[in-house]
Amino acid sequence: MNLILLILFLAACKSPSPSKGLVTAEEFKQLPKIDVHAHYKYPRTYLIDFFNRWNLKAMLVDVAIENEGTVVRNFDNYAAHQKLHPESFYLCTTFTADGIEEADYAERIIAQLKKDIDQGAIMVKVWKNFGMVTQDSEGNYIQINDARLNPIWDFLKENKITVLAHIADPEQAWRPLLDENNPHYNYYKNNPQYHAYNFPSMPSYEEIISARDAWIENNPGLKIIGAHICSMANNVDAVAARLDKYPNLSVEVGARFGDLAMQDSEKVKSFFETYQDRILFGTDYGTGEEESQLSAEEVRQEAERLEEQYKNLFHYLVSEDSMVLRKQNTKGLGLSKVVLSKIFSENYLRYLKESN
Repeated sequence: MNLILLILFLAACKSPSPSKGLVTAEEFKQLPKIDVHAHYKYPRTYLIDFFNRWNLKAMLVDVAIENEGTVVRNFDNYAAHQKLHPESFYLCTTFTADGIEEADYAERIIAQLKKDIDQGAIMVKVWKNFGMVTQDSEGNYIQINDARLNPIWDFLKENKITVLAHIADPEQAWRPLLDENNPHYNYYKNNPQYHAYNFPSMPSYEEIISARDAWIENNPGLKIIGAHICSMANNVDAVAARLDKYPNLSVEVGARFGDLAMQDSEKVKSFFETYQDRILFGTDYGTGEEESQLSAEEVRQEAERLEEQYKNLFHYLVSEDSMVLRKQNTKGLGLSKVVLSKIFSENYLRYLKESN
């Protein structure tokens, strides 16, 4: 079935007119691809073959979940997976503001990051714990531009480590769930703890974005990738304004294709072309449980679903076809080979080169 899906997708990618500059099926097959935002916490027997067929690699991104005073990380799982297949995976660690009021907080976090880097981490993620979750002893939410974090940013600058920053959530998080066709409806329906609308005491979307912008501006020497199109994917003009203002900022597109599909396709295409050196491909896809916990049929279905998901994203970027993406009627962007090459791999490989 996977082979059939691949054949169908490659057939759909054939350029109707070479003069349009669309990639051919063979060109797309050969195009190197890096998913800079993935969560393959556990190996799969099908996964490496899948990656090889698509000429794909992925960044394994750890996430620190805070719940009732505990912080759960999965770095050891990701590190073990990356060590098992170093030719296919990169490794990203993370940290939180938990314990920020303690005198040795920054020292402890830097020690943890050094240890993780020694194990292979080449990027650090900061998550929406900053601004939306972690509070101090007085109930104040810790923002990403908190001055107590400055020694950590200095350490990352000195070591040329890029930060993947998921700060704030989509604006929809602060709105009532009224539209079942909104790309974020199911997420907040199933994860009410992150539906900011339910928590009036939580900082507003605008407050968190303002703190995020101040952090970027205050750290011009820090390379930052704004995860999920900077949590502003519903407004490419707002993203463009940040890219124009902050030369140290790039963005990745993981899990926000539905927001793009809601906007005018020509406008979105122009955004990709204008900022082709500052946009990176990502998905937010991953594996959440060990393969041994799944039946053979569940593994087969998972593999087919993953292939279909990647295929849909590729189709949107490569073709000019009309399609439905995340319940949105839209039209493919039909990006050129030059732009696709940068977004899929060249931009991140430049990050890696500049880090050495």
